[in-house]
Amino acid sequence: MEVYLDNSATTKCYDSVGETVRRVMCEDYGNPSSMHRKGVEAEKYIKQSKETLAKLLRVQEKEIFFTSGGTESDNLALIGCARANHRAGKHLITSSIEHPAILNTMQYLEREEGFRVTYLPVDKNGRIRLDVLRESLCEETILVSIMYVNNEIGSVQPLSEAIRIVKGYNKNILFHVDAVQGFGKYRIFPKRMGIDLLSISGHKIHGPKGIGALYVNEWVKIKPIVFGGEQQKNVRSGTENVPGIAGLGVASKEIYRNFEEKVAWMRELKNYFIDGIMKIPDTVIHGLYDESSAPHIISVGIGGIRSEVLLHVLEERGIYVSSGSACSSNHPGISSVLKSIGTRKEYLDATLRFSLSEFTTKEEIDYTLDVLYNCIPMLRRYRRR
Repeated sequence: MEVYLDNSATTKCYDSVGETVRRVMCEDYGNPSSMHRKGVEAEKYIKQSKETLAKLLRVQEKEIFFTSGGTESDNLALIGCARANHRAGKHLITSSIEHPAILNTMQYLEREEGFRVTYLPVDKNGRIRLDVLRESLCEETILVSIMYVNNEIGSVQPLSEAIRIVKGYNKNILFHVDAVQGFGKYRIFPKRMGIDLLSISGHKIHGPKGIGALYVNEWVKIKPIVFGGEQQKNVRSGTENVPGIAGLGVASKEIYRNFEEKVAWMRELKNYFIDGIMKIPDTVIHGLYDESSAPHIISVGIGGIRSEVLLHVLEERGIYVSSGSACSSNHPGISSVLKSIGTRKEYLDATLRFSLSEFTTKEEIDYTLDVLYNCIPMLRRYRRR
C-alpha cells in the first residue's frame, strides 16, 4: 500500500486541475497580452480565476494578484509594503515561528534596508503572545505579519485578537497573513477580519506548483519587486502563468465544494490517528490537537528514534511523511518551531509531521499505525545511549 501523509509539503492535483492545465498549455496557449483571439481566450482564464478567488475571499477582483507561489506572495507583501510605507516608520513585527519565506525576508529587510523587526515569542502551543504584541507596537510600526496556520505543528494563530490589538493602536498599520496552510482549511474573509494582505499557494490545495496569489486591499500602498511589462497593474510584471492561474482557480473552487464535510473528515482521521499513536510509549503530540488546531497537521515526537531514520523506514513501507517543513530544503535540521515552543531536547530531532488531505482514508491510517507499532519497538532496541 502507498500512503501519502505529506500534504502540508504538497498535494496531489485534482483531476479537473490536471485537465484544465493541459488544455491551457496545449490548446488555449495564447499570451493574455496579445490582442488576437488566442490572447483573448487566455485572458478569460485569468478573469475566471480572479472571479473565483474574489468570490471565495469576498474581495474585489482588482485586489487579486497572481504570483509564482506562496514565497513570492510573502516577499511581495513584505518588501513591497515596507518600501512603499517606510516614510511612516521602519518597524515591522512578525512571529518567531513563521515560514522561512517570511523570516528570511524580514532578515533581509533588517540587514539590507535598515528596518527594525520584532519577532514575537509563542507559548507552548505555538500561539503568539498577544501581550508581547501589544507591548511591541510603537509609532514606527508600519506592518505586522502573522501566519494563519503553522506549517509544522498546525497551531492556529489568534488572528482576530491580534488584528484588534494592532488596528486599535493604529488603524494604518498593515496586517499581512500568510494563509498558505489555512486557505482551503478555513473560510477566510480578509475584509471582515481586517486583513490587508493575504498570501495563498496553489500546490497546497490540490492545484499546480509554481502559482500563488496575493490579496492586496485596494487602499494599501505597495511597490513592485519584479519589473517588466507592467502586467497586473504593474504590481507583478511578467507574462502571466495562465495554465497555473487557471489551475489555481479550479482547485480553489473544488476545495471549497462540500467544504464542511471535507474538513470534518480530516479532523476525524486526525483524532483517530492521534488516539492510535498515543498508545506507543514515549510519544508526544506537539501543540494543541483539539478543535482549535488545524484539521490536517499532526506533529509527533517519538522518543529514542531520529526522525530521519524513522522517515526512511516508513518510506520503505510506502508511507510518505516529513521530518518538519519541506518548504525550505531537503536537508534535515533542528526545527526552530520546536525550539520556540520549548520542546524537550530528546524530541527535537525525533519528530515527524503527518499531514492529511481530503483523499486520506481510514485504511491508510490503520496501515500507518500498524507499521509504526511494529517498527518503533524494533528501532528503539538500537537507540542511542
